[in-house]
Amino acid sequence: MKLPHPALLFALCTTVFAAHPVDFLPPAPPWHGASEALVVKAGNPWITPAEQMGLLDTPNYADTVAYLQRLVAASPLLKMPEFGRTAQGRPLYVVIASKEGASSPTALAANGRPTLLAQAGIHAGEIDGKDAGLMLLRDLATGGKAALLDRANFLFVPVFNADGHERISEWNRPNQRGPVSMGWRSTAQNLNLNRDYMKADTPEMRAMLALIDAAAPSLYLDLHVTDGIDYQYDITYGYHGWDGFTAWSPRGGEWLDKYFRPGVDAALKAAGHIPGPLIFALDDRNLLAGIVAGNGDPRFSNPYGDLRHLPTVLLENHSLKPYPQRVLGTYVFIEAALQAIGAHGAELSAAIAADRAARPAQIPANWSNGGGTMGQMDFLGVAYETYTSPASGGSEVRWLGTPKLYKNLPVIGDKPGVILTRPKAYYVPVTKPDVIARLKLHGMQMETLTATRTVPVQMYRLVNPQPQPGEGFHPYEGRHTLTIGVKAEARAETFPVGSVRVSTDQPLGELAVLLLEPLSRDSLFAWGFFNEILQRTEYIEGYVVAPFAEKMLADDPALKAEFEAKLKADAKFAADPTARLQWFYERSKFYDDRYLLYPVGIER
Repeated sequence: MKLPHPALLFALCTTVFAAHPVDFLPPAPPWHGASEALVVKAGNPWITPAEQMGLLDTPNYADTVAYLQRLVAASPLLKMPEFGRTAQGRPLYVVIASKEGASSPTALAANGRPTLLAQAGIHAGEIDGKDAGLMLLRDLATGGKAALLDRANFLFVPVFNADGHERISEWNRPNQRGPVSMGWRSTAQNLNLNRDYMKADTPEMRAMLALIDAAAPSLYLDLHVTDGIDYQYDITYGYHGWDGFTAWSPRGGEWLDKYFRPGVDAALKAAGHIPGPLIFALDDRNLLAGIVAGNGDPRFSNPYGDLRHLPTVLLENHSLKPYPQRVLGTYVFIEAALQAIGAHGAELSAAIAADRAARPAQIPANWSNGGGTMGQMDFLGVAYETYTSPASGGSEVRWLGTPKLYKNLPVIGDKPGVILTRPKAYYVPVTKPDVIARLKLHGMQMETLTATRTVPVQMYRLVNPQPQPGEGFHPYEGRHTLTIGVKAEARAETFPVGSVRVSTDQPLGELAVLLLEPLSRDSLFAWGFFNEILQRTEYIEGYVVAPFAEKMLADDPALKAEFEAKLKADAKFAADPTARLQWFYERSKFYDDRYLLYPVGIER
């Protein structure tokens, strides 16, 4: 039997349940813009599946791929190879758009033009980018916009999280106004791809990192939809280095400030959209508390790109704006990005080269909200009122849908939690093949030892390892993550054949530092790749250590004085026989010298 249109199904469902989340969204201000002209008329042979549904719904993965395959078959400008597989075995595709019709990402390097890589659906419910990208590819191939490819190449991943895309429901993402049916945030393994850039646990992310390495793009766009508060902006975006703020790639940030942002903002405004910066409220229930601005950790896309000297922009469309408005704004955004790299490709190439050549001695990490410089902005907001909810028992916000300017709204800056010192190199032992494999996956240059090598290195002894705050015994993104202190030790360490030396005198040197320094919140240590060093495997019985400790006291006056001082200073320790004997054991030659020793050697 013929099923009703999804929008009708949606209406039926909301009638039956009478309490669909969309019923409780704030009112959406009416919108019309010049970008509405981008939608082709009914009957156009290349109308996209979403356009056929009035940009109210989005096609499933099979229909998305089928449309692209038909488009690629009809255009010499386009190719669509598979670049990986999802955990459930779905193929992941990248559409290659180039003047020559290049058949692989690596082939683009031969034409000398800058490449834009845009991905949609890393969070598959936030799928605006997919439908915008299909429209733009159609217009590149058949709609008279092929000239965009004269000075730039375009790589487009229509759905990065394809498994999550197919976990589709009208009940996903209750805070988002359309499409009718949306995919799921996480993958089939219940992992968030936009937390996976450093640890690369998922097959999808491993495929993406390989694609980045092969394509060497000049600009990377990650297309999302927001959560959070209401405001007038419909297209918001951000990147490290915004307005000269700290970045691992400062020259790339300067290029984005000087060439990317002015062009993109002008294009969006001309098309009837309201662009703005990334917006994260300090308190979703109290807008007047201010907006948080600053950097993120490289588990996320745009910080990761910044860390590896690939200018990367995070697009966050406003979830409360209607789906057609968001899709059309995304189209304008991607097209303007293509125009920017085409017009200013030489400057972009020079900026990337300068960042890749730099070797900063100090590298900031572990960015935390707040604590940095303060600023202000005139915020294009929406009026709201507060009321006491009988459900929550507290004060809640009711957004009213009418524009309101909030003058001089506080902007709370950010600061790093740690400054890491760049060493000459790291030695990773052959006993950590999973760590070596991750380094290779990121494109790291390294020397593999062909003979055993004993070298003077600095090594870290862990101090007070603990779960990350708020985690406890619950895993985060499939892993038990750690926070620690460290104590440095000078050692002569022997590294067997197959171990690797990772020099930081390479373009990805800062990435190596944040992957291998255990104090980095996104290091492989922090993500649980070294948990085996947390366990003790040898012990000593009390009937042995007690008389041995007594002899230690008799033979070593300095040790005796240290012990007596400890007894005076720590009553709990003094009253604990096991702790007292453990204290002597740790100072004896019987103690495991490698307990809590981070096995990566650091060449200073």
